[in-house]
Amino acid sequence: MRGFFITFEGIDGAGKTTQQHLAAQALREQGYDVLESREPGGTQLAEKVRALVLDLELPLTTATQTLLYLAARSEHVDKLLRPAVEAGKIIICDRFNDSTLVYQGLAQGKTPEEIAQLRRLGSFATGGLEPDLTLVFDADPAKLLARRQQRGVQDRYEQQGLEFQQRLRAGFLQLAAAEPQRFQVIDALGTQQEVTAKVLQAIGRVISGDK
Repeated sequence: MRGFFITFEGIDGAGKTTQQHLAAQALREQGYDVLESREPGGTQLAEKVRALVLDLELPLTTATQTLLYLAARSEHVDKLLRPAVEAGKIIICDRFNDSTLVYQGLAQGKTPEEIAQLRRLGSFATGGLEPDLTLVFDADPAKLLARRQQRGVQDRYEQQGLEFQQRLRAGFLQLAAAEPQRFQVIDALGTQQEVTAKVLQAIGRVISGDK
């Protein structure tokens, strides 16, 4: 039996990682075999790529970032994600192709033709593996500022300021509006329990076939 591939997306500080762990724990308690992963990451090579892209001392062009992410994603899908889906597991992954479309595409002001090219590259990297469900954790970036500041060191995207975070948010909402059958937008500003309940409700619908 094929498993389910679920991705969590959203701007920095929206609580994706926390909700990933809480959802995985709840699903395991229900008896499901759950794999948690992240991008870039999930395999030895992909984690090395993660270290590269997070190294602020390395100036990386948008094209370089994109190709590094896609290389890591290809490895991640081949070595971890596809085998897990085929083994019947529920995979919850923190970021996937949609992050590349937003961070390296829409938020950078790329043209529709360039976005289409990014989509083709993403499909090539994943061998066509698509999420069954994508949850976008959404909130006004200004209201998430305190969360980001609590984490201390900023990554290369957080350093680009609030206006860039606004563009990221708009990009994710644009993707969600264009593909409502796959995406669900979650209000990230609710209590932790409220957000987790919405996440589990959305995942439950997909697992039960009542999408």
